[in-house]
Amino acid sequence: MHIPDGYLGPQTYVPLYGVSIIFWSIAQKKLKKQLSLKHVPYLGMAAAFSFLIMMFNIPVPGGTTGHAVGAGIIAILLGPWTAVIAVSVVLIIQAILFGDGGITAIGANCFNMAVVMPFISYGSFKLIKGRAESGKRMTVAAFFSGYIGLTAAALFTAVEFGIQPLIATGVDGRPLYAPYPLSVAVPIMLIQHLVLFGIAEGLVTLLLLKYFLKHERDLVYAIADPSGNK
Repeated sequence: MHIPDGYLGPQTYVPLYGVSIIFWSIAQKKLKKQLSLKHVPYLGMAAAFSFLIMMFNIPVPGGTTGHAVGAGIIAILLGPWTAVIAVSVVLIIQAILFGDGGITAIGANCFNMAVVMPFISYGSFKLIKGRAESGKRMTVAAFFSGYIGLTAAALFTAVEFGIQPLIATGVDGRPLYAPYPLSVAVPIMLIQHLVLFGIAEGLVTLLLLKYFLKHERDLVYAIADPSGNK
């Protein structure tokens, strides 16, 4: 899901840089007020976990690969604003040091995986679990929070690809950036994530949440803060 350089035109990546910067600024302010010393090490571990899990790329037909992100479980454990910072740091390091994702696309990649995914995963978890504090409903909520969050991030990525032929073409009418229209980009991205990567993300989220509920229940942000307003 890492967008490389040359796939998005400035009409797309510049505004997404702006949106991501706004979220980074808000997240930084919230973390300064809310993050206790006890949770600081967990922020570092969350970023390390996200970095590690993104390294396990799964090959798919067509010569591409995909991976889980970990943003959903980070949002559930530490809150969506913490996930914004943790996953963004990972994506920026990957782009600058490893060439995984483009420099111009950092804003877009952070928006998709470090903004869209954490908030949708967190919201999905809260909505599905309702008042449940344990049991099957909690398990279902954990799985679908990861599944829905990753699929939503993939959809945003596909739309960003798919609008390029509409907004950026040369004098000969050919696309200057990503050449595939929405009718191609959206189905391809969604099918891959609906049938494979979303399931992987859901399982990771489910298994890790079960572990923390058993051993570190007081750490789970989504349980400690039922209102979601922390």
